[in-house]
Amino acid sequence: MFEKRTDLAIEARESFPEDNVEIKGVALDEKIIQDGRIRISTVNIINENGAKLMKKPVGNYVTIEFTDKSRYMSDKDTKQFEDKVSGTICNIIMGMVKDKKEKAGQAYKENTETYMVTGLGNRFATPDALGPVVMEKIMVNRHMVHEFGEEMLGGNKVVCAITPGVMAQTGMETYEVLNGIVENIGPDYILVVDALASRSIGRLCRTIQITDTGISPGAGIGNNRHKINEETMKVPVIAIGVPTVVDAAVIVSECMEETLQKQGFTDNEIQIFLESIVNNNTKNLFVTPKDIDEQVRWIGGIVSRGINSFFES
Repeated sequence: MFEKRTDLAIEARESFPEDNVEIKGVALDEKIIQDGRIRISTVNIINENGAKLMKKPVGNYVTIEFTDKSRYMSDKDTKQFEDKVSGTICNIIMGMVKDKKEKAGQAYKENTETYMVTGLGNRFATPDALGPVVMEKIMVNRHMVHEFGEEMLGGNKVVCAITPGVMAQTGMETYEVLNGIVENIGPDYILVVDALASRSIGRLCRTIQITDTGISPGAGIGNNRHKINEETMKVPVIAIGVPTVVDAAVIVSECMEETLQKQGFTDNEIQIFLESIVNNNTKNLFVTPKDIDEQVRWIGGIVSRGINSFFES
């Protein structure tokens, strides 16, 4: 059976039939803000049954979506919109950190905590450069704390950041690089930023997913690597991702499926036809917007502001 690959939990939830409102082990909550321009969807995978159906780990997945028109507002409205999105990112991260503390039986302590931010991806491949782009604007202070002491901190968060590159550049898996750093600096939390794959062209660089389950680098494009999560890192991991590519096979199948449905073909006939035309060549081809460099810079700036706002809170 032809499977439409995606890294987004909201798309996995949408793949179920519309009449299947309740999925055992999965809860969905949605709200609209900013005059309808921003939709925030929370998919909570509660148990192993939900994880099996959704093909994703148990945990919380919060998705921020906005329309393409949001980028072409007046300068004043654009700033307000971007501030709202970055503020939403900050609040979601804050809520996930608080939940992690509560589950661990910890208070939302005021003592200093060390956060390690890592930007995954290849800075020389634009659709995969989100992580490195975000890292360029993260405000780090760990070196200053070591030099001048904790008195210089404006809050209680010590921040360091790393862009580990990709295996083709380093000869090492991202997991291996991060694991060695974690053993040396002992962070309390890890924030991971990475580019994702979507099933929808409309969601490219218009969607931000934040999850407390960590991340599997390359999973969306069928290039699975060692998972980066609390189990492997021994530290709570919060992952922030933005879809930048769509599987070409998905685009072909959706166009053909819509056409065949209008011509009266059954779902089974459509499925057999799609499996016959989706070959290995299309499965290995991914599509990205022609102005992806501009879009990654734009959305990367919003994500970095959201993360920096959390560190300042």
